[in-house]
Amino acid sequence: MITERLHARAVEHADRAFVVTDHGEISYGEMSRLVRLYAAKLAERIRPGQTVALLCGNRPGFLVAWFALSDIGAITVPLNTGLVGDSLRYTLTQSGAVLLLIERELYDALQSTLAELDVELPVEFIDESVESIPSGGQTFVPRPQAKDAPNSILYTSGTTGLPKGAVLSHGAYRMAGVDMTQSLGLTRDDRILVFLPLFHANPQMYAVMPALEVGATLVLLPKFSASGLFEAAHRHRATGFTYVGTVLSILVKRYETPQRDHGLRWCVGGGAPAEIWRTVEDRFGIPVRELYGMTETGGWVSMNTADATRLGSVGLPRKGVEISIRGERGACPVGERGEIVVRASDPVTFFKEYWNNPQATAVTLRDGWLHTGDRGWCDADGFLFFDGRLKELIRRGGEMISPAEIELQVLKHPSIRECAVFAVPDEILGEEVAVAIVADQPVIAGELLQFLTGRLPLHMLPRFVALTDALPKTETEKIKRHELNSLLAAAVDLRNPGASMRSKD
Repeated sequence: MITERLHARAVEHADRAFVVTDHGEISYGEMSRLVRLYAAKLAERIRPGQTVALLCGNRPGFLVAWFALSDIGAITVPLNTGLVGDSLRYTLTQSGAVLLLIERELYDALQSTLAELDVELPVEFIDESVESIPSGGQTFVPRPQAKDAPNSILYTSGTTGLPKGAVLSHGAYRMAGVDMTQSLGLTRDDRILVFLPLFHANPQMYAVMPALEVGATLVLLPKFSASGLFEAAHRHRATGFTYVGTVLSILVKRYETPQRDHGLRWCVGGGAPAEIWRTVEDRFGIPVRELYGMTETGGWVSMNTADATRLGSVGLPRKGVEISIRGERGACPVGERGEIVVRASDPVTFFKEYWNNPQATAVTLRDGWLHTGDRGWCDADGFLFFDGRLKELIRRGGEMISPAEIELQVLKHPSIRECAVFAVPDEILGEEVAVAIVADQPVIAGELLQFLTGRLPLHMLPRFVALTDALPKTETEKIKRHELNSLLAAAVDLRNPGASMRSKD
């Protein structure tokens, strides 16, 4: 189970810091005690195999709850704290959650959404009491878990508009900790800066699990701050951090002169263009460990390491992982682009299935291979190069966004007859969200933004809106998404929503 190393480290060096925040620190021994106490409390109402939703920001309470549920044998459903409306109700319903663990502040903002669920969902609050349970309470004896037993369900964007719940096993998490530790050369003296949301696979797989594996320390920040990152790294003596490409792009734009007084020796993640990668290393002196992966692959499938790095690539295959590039006629030769498909020698490395969605599972897992829906190519030395997506997803600031999910909400506007959501390149966020609409009645930009706010998470709200007489389509009425960018010249920027967008009769 994923907490096996936590409890073992608590015995080996109970006083060693596991989680450090600006408000203090929690040792391995204390975290183990908190987890056992909270597990005993939850076990009174939760059985092994049941799903429990977790809606919590970057605080120690997230880890206490996740680990406690793991000890019980329950399945955690970590949810994006920005979810609202239909998106939140769908994930809570589809996951079959029997309990919602949530921060009180988040609950206060979501009461109306939760009230519209078809069934009443019990709620338990994550607050300071979870992070400082008094001594003397009943503790829980962890139940052994098979390595292929489900640990968490992480929801990812689907091209059909409805998110899919990728089921990750205890073994997938444990292997991520082992492999990342070896790939980065981590030791117990590392202090990993975590500012990306803990509900994401990135910090779970690249930070939390390797920290447990070697007994390293997590430095937990509430969120990313470009102006405060280097100071925080220096203050907390951090040695590395996990990133999405947006983070590095923002740092490069924020600091135009060298910054070296921070102590950071590495950063690991995906989505950094070669130019940004080179600048981070030259300007800040931080080696970039660029990788490629997705939630379904247990975090990653290839990675650049200190021993093998090629600028612009996403590295060599992870240990035990095989990469193949497939085209219409089968495997592609070296240098030819095609779909990235992967398989692992140990099946628990990757996700197990999509929760209660056998059709989607069958599409992704075929003939022993995981079909990523991404395009790439390999060079003669085996380095993988990412070359975009085959599936229609938008990557905005590290978040994968389904155009169809946004379109479902836009079409609820009474004046909009048709719409199509598409990506617009952005030098900071990677991609921005744009929507082309066909409207029967006049639509005001600010009113459209207000209509979508509360129906969509903030990271899904469109930045640009383009009005058109008709959407470009094929003879079979499929939208030609590659032609939608031509509409941007007349688009309205919703950050400056002053103009009226009127339909052309």
